[in-house]
Amino acid sequence: MSDQHPDSFHSAATLTSGSTTVNIFRLNALTESAKTNLSRLPFSLRILLENLLRHEDGRTVTADDISFLANWDPKAEPSREIAYMPARVLMQDFTGVPAIVDLAAMRDAMKTLGGNPEKINPLQPAELVIDHSVQVDEFGSVNAYDLNAALEFTRNRERYAFLKWARPPSTTSPPSLPVWASAIR
Repeated sequence: MSDQHPDSFHSAATLTSGSTTVNIFRLNALTESAKTNLSRLPFSLRILLENLLRHEDGRTVTADDISFLANWDPKAEPSREIAYMPARVLMQDFTGVPAIVDLAAMRDAMKTLGGNPEKINPLQPAELVIDHSVQVDEFGSVNAYDLNAALEFTRNRERYAFLKWARPPSTTSPPSLPVWASAIR
């Protein structure tokens, strides 16, 4: 681990699958180090706990923050905030698109005022995924996907043009895919 990540609970590890190796943060290492039973925690708190382990920096997320959550008492009155730094945020179409419009408007205003529009960014970098359901007009035929995708692009041309303009070139999710239609980093 780097100097910026103390890894106080020795939870950092790697996981290899085929030719790919990824960094992980093991909750069972926290169980061993903190002498606590994490299986009693709701699944949602275990996700938050893994997020704290991943982002421990000794300043924004401390070992004390991690221990506090690991020893969560459901009967206790909440007494502190928990830092949460998601890598991905999923929003419905009717909230995700306006969020992107707001960012674009703020960047435009910054540029108009002579500032650097690149300074208008979320405090926590995250991938925004906009959920958009695709209407099904044709099914059960070889051409169903192509026809439905073409109709979807026709019906929502302006939305897709805006989202394509707003997202960086590295984003590759085509809007014709159901559920997670567009991703913006």
